[in-house]
Amino acid sequence: MSQQAASGVVIVGAGHAGGTAAALLRQYGYEGAITVVGDEPIAPYQRPPLSKAWLKGEADADSLALRPVSFYAEHNIDLVLNVAVTAIDRAAKTVALADGRALPYQHLIIATGARARSLPLPGADLAGVFVLRSAADAESLKAALGPGKRLAVVGGGYIGLEAAASARALGADAVVIEAAPRILARSSCQELSDFFMAYHKARGVGFELSASIVSFEGAGHVTGVKLADGRVIACDDVVVGVGVIPNDELAQAAGLKCANGIEVDVDARTSDPSVFAIGDVTQRPLPLYARSHRLESVANALEQAKQAASAITGRPAPPHEVTWNWSDQYDLKLQIAGMPFEVDRTVVRGDPANAKFAVFHLNGDVIQAVEAVNAPAEFMAGRQLIGQKKPVSLEKLADPTVSMKEVAA
Repeated sequence: MSQQAASGVVIVGAGHAGGTAAALLRQYGYEGAITVVGDEPIAPYQRPPLSKAWLKGEADADSLALRPVSFYAEHNIDLVLNVAVTAIDRAAKTVALADGRALPYQHLIIATGARARSLPLPGADLAGVFVLRSAADAESLKAALGPGKRLAVVGGGYIGLEAAASARALGADAVVIEAAPRILARSSCQELSDFFMAYHKARGVGFELSASIVSFEGAGHVTGVKLADGRVIACDDVVVGVGVIPNDELAQAAGLKCANGIEVDVDARTSDPSVFAIGDVTQRPLPLYARSHRLESVANALEQAKQAASAITGRPAPPHEVTWNWSDQYDLKLQIAGMPFEVDRTVVRGDPANAKFAVFHLNGDVIQAVEAVNAPAEFMAGRQLIGQKKPVSLEKLADPTVSMKEVAA
């Protein structure tokens, strides 16, 4: 191993966060060695399209790639793919790989993301029971969908709903099974839950709410999902989308502070000054809300990649951003900004019946979060107002005839 490599940056995780951090380091003038280690066989790629465009056959590997493979060689970034990191030795400043190699580092960035939460139930290992987290997962599921097929979706969150929408677009039937009394219960408000459920129902998706699953049925391949009330929901395949678990085991074993993710500061630095962590795996500060939280979004991955790359290269810290996320289902574009912490009221702007509206979550007259369906102006203005913590007129906010520009004035 050369002295250049010994004084470089090793990035553990070749996902959206890790790939972006590598590119930003070069963009910010970092001249040392950069090595990106990933346990998948392909270069860093975008994951959000997996449950949407990829399943529907509207995306391929090239369109999913963060950057062309040639980018990494051109910028002297070493990709080490299809191999896992097994340990971090903070004292020696090395990471151990499953193939026996050890990579030295001056700075380490952990971008190991999160994995799909599994259901420890009888039949969970049957063929046809999928999670949707990687390109390989999405490719396997896509091959199973089509006319005459029936997909059972376990979990009424955004990933599950996107999978159901994609299944319907491919001509398959879909039924969503949710343990809570409503879909999107853990992530969105009642108004949004009601709207999306009605929209999916109108397009042929079935729902089983307050439904507890006891097993997956089948001999070799799944044929049904058995509920606690004894009913069996027949299906050809299953997607389990019941949340994710941060991949912080390497960090825990290395003695880094963790609590539902790797604890980092506003520079994405861990309890070890030489080690950074970014993306879904982190428990990070949210200065706008004076608290810490673990976020699962592309926007978070990009923001923390900027933070880590800036700290490593000695650039000024980037400004704090208002977190945001999105979901595409059918012809709907949902855009979410901010977090509904310490909210005491909501204001609905527009008419859900027209599939163009926004739900604003406020603390008094200050917007904390916005959920906008086919309403980009509300999303953009709302995100700006959240960052400014600027009081607004509730009357104007609720009136769609008043422009968002005037609301923000």
